[in-house]
Amino acid sequence: MSTFTETKVIDQITVTENGIVLYREATRILKDGGQIAQTFHRTSLTPAQDLTGQPANVVAICNAAWTDAVIAAYQAQIAQQVLA
Repeated sequence: MSTFTETKVIDQITVTENGIVLYREATRILKDGGQIAQTFHRTSLTPAQDLTGQPANVVAICNAAWTDAVIAAYQAQIAQQVLA
């Protein structure tokens, strides 16, 4: 009898030049230990966004990337776009 399992992993984290953190979660379906299917879910986080409920490794990257200067520059960029 075959054994099916599902695993979820964050397989990609990217920080853009304006501080947005993008990450991809892969859901893998395994049959007897071999992968038979995979789907992806992508999420983006903006500087200073609430990180409640986000994966620990993503939070660590955000905390490292989102310096006060990055947050201020991102907020200024957004304010400028709203005024334009």
